[in-house]
Amino acid sequence: MKKILNYINGELVEPCKGSYLENYNPSNGKVYSMIPDSDKQDVLYAVSSAKNAFPSWKNTPKQERSDLLMKLANLIDKNFDELVKAESKDNGKPESLAAKVDIPRASVNLRFFASAILHDSSNVHEMDGIAINYTLRQPIGVAACISPWNLPIYLLTWKIAPALASGNTVVAKPSEVTPMTAYILSKLCIEAGFPKGVINIVHGYGSKVGDHLTSHPDVPIVSFTGGTETGQHIAKITAPMFKKLSLELGGKNPNIVFSDANIEDAVSIAARAAFTNQGQICLCGSRLFVQAEIYEEFKLKLINKASNLVVGDPKDSKTHLGAIVSKQHMNKILTKIKEAESLGGKILIGGKQKFLSGDLAGGYYIEPTIIEGLNFDCSVNQEEIFGPVVSIMPFSSEQEVVRMANSTKYGLSASIFTQNVSRAHRVAASIQSGVVWVNTWLLRDLRIPFGGMKSSGLGREGGFKSLEFFTEPKNICIKI
Repeated sequence: MKKILNYINGELVEPCKGSYLENYNPSNGKVYSMIPDSDKQDVLYAVSSAKNAFPSWKNTPKQERSDLLMKLANLIDKNFDELVKAESKDNGKPESLAAKVDIPRASVNLRFFASAILHDSSNVHEMDGIAINYTLRQPIGVAACISPWNLPIYLLTWKIAPALASGNTVVAKPSEVTPMTAYILSKLCIEAGFPKGVINIVHGYGSKVGDHLTSHPDVPIVSFTGGTETGQHIAKITAPMFKKLSLELGGKNPNIVFSDANIEDAVSIAARAAFTNQGQICLCGSRLFVQAEIYEEFKLKLINKASNLVVGDPKDSKTHLGAIVSKQHMNKILTKIKEAESLGGKILIGGKQKFLSGDLAGGYYIEPTIIEGLNFDCSVNQEEIFGPVVSIMPFSSEQEVVRMANSTKYGLSASIFTQNVSRAHRVAASIQSGVVWVNTWLLRDLRIPFGGMKSSGLGREGGFKSLEFFTEPKNICIKI
């Protein structure tokens, strides 16, 4: 059976203790590879390698760093088909989605920051003939980059690209649930010719790898994307050590449809926002508020849209929803659906595990699920489910829907559907979210700061905000 290896100090290596974990294919529930069950010893080796590589890497000319990132992006493009199949097999998502979003975006991430580092600028302030001040931004050291299982290579490159471009060295920890594309990336880093220790990838559990990585005194900067509870844990570890910290956490995102919206467009986008990647995107619209005047019409159209979505083989180009990432997560989602029913929710469509036949009989599939009749403040509408489940609710007024939308502890994203420009601006300003889309969803400009409010995160990444995060500003004052 195939063994995934750690990537440390420029080499693919076994975990120090030789222990491995089983890696499952969600589409059929079968083990198909083994991943390192790394621990403190592996982390120490990786951090030491990154620390030793930092002095040389930070002094490497920006153009050379940029060229290496561009070379890595080219290798991702060259190995596109292999990465698509690996991402789908590891995660359960349709290959068509991985081909359209995940793998292209990994390449774009690298190219964007490879270019951005060449076009950054510094401020100069003259003090009335007395002195000149300028700001120098410098890399910090070893960066811990911890990425989640829902968008494995997409979000891994989103972190390592600006970290490396800025002159930091990296120790990355991918999710133990979806390690394969990170492993392939390791091999591509070797092929690209990155110096030893500049980028390191250590696989394993958060408790055995992540904790040791984030608490290591030689790791001054931590970028994490994942669940809010884990983010809280990391914050507790890093705060006393005054580490620089970026957290992109969970969401319970509202999509708001006003009566003047283009209903057909809103239905299509709302369905995509609810069910893309089996609802396993932190930006998915899991709470759907529809103005009372169009509620019944909208509901029927949404049910019809969901009924035409194909849940099936991730390899099939006709599949819209693939497998849930793990059996454990599938059971969690199904439990939340049962909880919704116990709270008075009515299942309009879906609500059950879907059983496929043949080679896919053991896979983890759930029907796209729409629930109505839940109070906006009930547990199901307050807690992140992270699955193909959307709760639909009517509202009367603008003031009412803003209050309901802002009722959760989360504040990551929201979508508003209206043809009234004034209302769009007014409601967008009132929604407590780091991102608000109007008449669209998941339209991303990499130049724009990204992050959440409240329990959805800390700090902003994206564009030059990422380069700022992975550097430390230094004021230099020269007397004239």
